[in-house]
Amino acid sequence: MSKPKCMFKRCKKCNAVISIPELEESLYTCPRCGNCFEMNSITRIKSVADEGSFEERYLDIPFENVCDFPGYEEKHAQEAIKSGASEAVRTGSATIGGIPVMLGVMEPEFMLGSMGRIVGERITRMMDDAIKEKKPVIIFTASGGARMQEGIISLMQMAKTAGATVRLDRAGIPYFVVLTSPTTGGVSASFAMLGDVILAEPGALVCFAGPRLVYQTIKRELPDGFQTAEDVLKHGFIDAIVERKELKSTLIRLLKFYWKGEA
Repeated sequence: MSKPKCMFKRCKKCNAVISIPELEESLYTCPRCGNCFEMNSITRIKSVADEGSFEERYLDIPFENVCDFPGYEEKHAQEAIKSGASEAVRTGSATIGGIPVMLGVMEPEFMLGSMGRIVGERITRMMDDAIKEKKPVIIFTASGGARMQEGIISLMQMAKTAGATVRLDRAGIPYFVVLTSPTTGGVSASFAMLGDVILAEPGALVCFAGPRLVYQTIKRELPDGFQTAEDVLKHGFIDAIVERKELKSTLIRLLKFYWKGEA
């Protein structure tokens, strides 16, 4: 007998119990306190891309256990079944407000959105194709950082993706980033913070080392609100905080302002 599907979720911030239809209507934002619930990659793509316009690419990159990490093959297969995604990022082409773009959306349900070889390769290929096809790039980040099962290979993706953003810049291709919770570790230390314009969702955790790791290292509790998008904005690391319901219209305005269709 199959387990009945849960029709309600509890907000971690205000403790309100909200029906799934109500959450879907509000783009998975708590209607009581505005807290942003986790959103998977498919739902997020539907929330910003024009209907039916997203075409996924780079699914041909094969999985390899490059460091022979014990149990990694089984873990990777289980995560694919659980999340419905083949890796921790979906990349491809789409239109937003009728404007052709290259769109990358990280999948938090796949190994916490961690960045390994395939994630780095997909993002790099997407940026290189954006130069060839003369399309702006938009990436939504959600990541626990580099993937430990791939060791030094995962860390190499930081330089690889950062190099791709430099090529975008030299080619005059706009690059926009939307930081969602959490954006941490190797992702925050590479392509997540290199956009021409960096937006964030309200309350998003944006940092390199998260609060738990900081406490384990220095044995001190962090101040309230530290490492939130609001705190990062105050210190000048991002450009704006945008509510989910305003994200698509904000991206359209940015695309029209920064992009004339030529590079």
